[in-house]
Amino acid sequence: MTEDKKTKYAEIAQKHGDPWIWGIYFTLIIISIVESYSASSRMITTASVYAPVIKQCVFLGIGAGCVFVLHRWDYNDSKFLYLMIPGLALFTIFTLIYVMVAGEVINGAQRVMKLIPGVTLQPAELAKLSIVTLLSYILAKSQKNRDISTGGMIAAGAAVTIYGGLMIRSGMTNTLLLMAISVAMLVIGGAQFRKIVLLFGAYVIIGGMFFLIKHHNDDTDQVIAQAQTEFVAQGAAADSVAGAAAAGDTPEFGRSATWVNRLKAWWYSDSLVYRPITNKNQQEMFSRMAQAHGGVHGVGIGQSRECSRLPLAFSDYIYSIIIEETGMIGGVLLLVLYLWLLARAAMIVQRSTRVLPSLLIIGMASFITLQALFHMAINVGVFPVSGQPLPLISVGGTSIIVISVAFGVMLSVSRTIANYNNKNNKADNAVLPEGLDAVNPTQIVPKNVWK
Repeated sequence: MTEDKKTKYAEIAQKHGDPWIWGIYFTLIIISIVESYSASSRMITTASVYAPVIKQCVFLGIGAGCVFVLHRWDYNDSKFLYLMIPGLALFTIFTLIYVMVAGEVINGAQRVMKLIPGVTLQPAELAKLSIVTLLSYILAKSQKNRDISTGGMIAAGAAVTIYGGLMIRSGMTNTLLLMAISVAMLVIGGAQFRKIVLLFGAYVIIGGMFFLIKHHNDDTDQVIAQAQTEFVAQGAAADSVAGAAAAGDTPEFGRSATWVNRLKAWWYSDSLVYRPITNKNQQEMFSRMAQAHGGVHGVGIGQSRECSRLPLAFSDYIYSIIIEETGMIGGVLLLVLYLWLLARAAMIVQRSTRVLPSLLIIGMASFITLQALFHMAINVGVFPVSGQPLPLISVGGTSIIVISVAFGVMLSVSRTIANYNNKNNKADNAVLPEGLDAVNPTQIVPKNVWK
C-alpha cells in the first residue's frame, strides 16, 4: 500500500471509523434487502408483495440511524458508558424476567415481549449486546498484571450464568452463544488458559443443573397438562381450550424433551434422505433440498424454489435460500465476509493501548460472527435445529437494530483508536472512570499505523 493510500485510509478512519467495517456493513445491508425480498414468499399478504421488504427496509433504516449516531459518539464518553453498560444491563434483565413471566409464545418458546399491537421485542437479542458491554466493564476493571483476577473471572461467569438462566425459555443456543462470546473476550482480556478452562468447566456443571431443573419442571407441566386434558375431555371448557391451542397461544410443554429430540435427530441426520417429510423434520428436509438445488453456482437471485415451502425461510433458514440462489460460492463468500469482520476487529485491537476499547470491539465482532456461524451451522446440519437469525440479513426488527448498535460501537471504537497521535483529536486520551484505563495486554503495534 502506497503512502498516499495509507494517509487516505487514516483520514477516513479518523473521521468516520474503519472503512472495512463500513464496507462490510453496507454489503450486508444490500444482501439483506435482496434476500429478504427473495425469501419472504411465506410472509406475503394480499395487500402487497412488497410489504415484507418494505418492513425490512424500515428496520434497516432505523438501524442505520443508530449506526450514524453511535459512530460519532466517543466510546469513552461517560454518558455512552452509562447507557451501554448499567443502563442496558438493567433494561435487559427487566425484559428477560418479564418474558419468563408473561412473554408471548413463538414457535413453541416463550421469547417475545409485546410492546404495542404489531410491535414486539426479543430480549434474548438484547442480552447478546448487553453481555458484551457488561463483560467489557468487568474484565477491564479486573486487569491485574496483564491478566484477569480471580474475582473478575467469577464475576464474568456469574453474569453469563444469570443471563443464561433468564434466557432458558428462549432457546438453548442463545445461552451457548453467550458462553462462546465470553470465552472470546476472556482471551482478548488476557485471561490465563487455565482460568478459561476452569470457567468453561463451571459452565458445563451449571448448564447441567439448569437442564435437570428444567427437565423436572417440564415433567410437572406435562402432568398438569394431562390432567387438564382429561378434564377438558369430560366436556368442561373444551371449546375455549381448543380455540386457544389452534391459535398457537399455548407454549410447547417439555422444552427439555424437545432439546433431547433435536439432538437425537441431529445425531442421525445422515439418514434424512430415507425419511418421509413430516411436520417435525420439514425444516431440515426443505433446507437441505434448497442447498442441494443451489449446487455450486446457484439458480439465480429470486429463483428460489424452496422459499415457499421452507418454514422460516426469511429468518432462521435464510442461509439455505442464499445457498440455493447463489450456490456454494455465494455461501462461502458470505461466510468469509463475517470472518473478515472478526479479523478486522482483531487487527484494530492490536493498535489499541487500552483494554476497554479492545474488549468492546472484539466482543461486538465476536457476537456478530459467532451468531452468523451458529446460524450457518444449523442450516447445513452441523448443529442441531434451533432458531438463530443471520445477523443483519434475517427478517426481524430487534435483531437488526441490535446488530446495528453493535456496528455503531465498533465504528466508534475504531475511530477513536485511529486518532492515536492525532494532534487535532484527543478523544482516546480522555480520562476514563477509575479502573477502566488498564493497558491492553494484546497490543502489538505501539504507534498509529492504519492500513
